[in-house]
Order: sequence, then structure tokens, then C-alpha cells
Amino acid sequence: MNDFWEATRERCLLIQLCRTCEKHQHYPRVLCTACGGSELDFVEASGRGVVDSFTVVHRAPAAGSDPPYVLARVRLAEGPILLTHLVGDTDWALDRPVRLDWLPLPDGRHLPVFSE
Repeated sequence: MNDFWEATRERCLLIQLCRTCEKHQHYPRVLCTACGGSELDFVEASGRGVVDSFTVVHRAPAAGSDPPYVLARVRLAEGPILLTHLVGDTDWALDRPVRLDWLPLPDGRHLPVFSE
């Protein structure tokens, strides 16, 4: 998982690719979820996807969260689903195409989010 977060410093979204069956997966795991293979590499995602599901959060679950914000599942063009935020003043809808964007974090890493 460190590789994933370190890559965000360069605004690079990494997902895993199984060398055995060539399926992509995210979040990083030790074994391929498709074939059980253990030969996994990190590859850069295209940054394209579609909104699979979303909700607008109006009540902060913890201090430091500024509602309203949009929490979503985005299906990447490569196949995996990423739990993320949607940003921008948009009337969001299912199956809407989105592209990768980044929010800076205090430690120099970036949080992957998606926008129209």
C-alpha cells in the first residue's frame, strides 16, 4: 500500500495488474482476485472512469469534514472500482464519465478524486 500512497506525491494513480491473467485490481492485495496468481505489478491507471454509485453527505461524520460533499464509487476504465470523492459543482448522475483530479494533503501526498 505504500507504493500507492508514495505515487500520489507525483499525482500518479497506481492499480495492480496480474501478469498471469492480465486483470486489474484495486485496492492492492497479495493475490489476484480473478485467478489467485501472485505475480502482481503496479501500473498507472488511465484516470478515466464512470460514476457507478454516489451519495451526497450533508452531515459530517467527524470533525474536519466539510459537508456537503459527494462520496462515490467510480469504475475505472481498467475495471476496478475506487471509493472516492466527486468534486465540482455538477448535478451528478450514474454512468457519468469522470476524470482523475487531485487534492493536496499536508504531507505532500495527494488524494485522488474525480471530476467531470
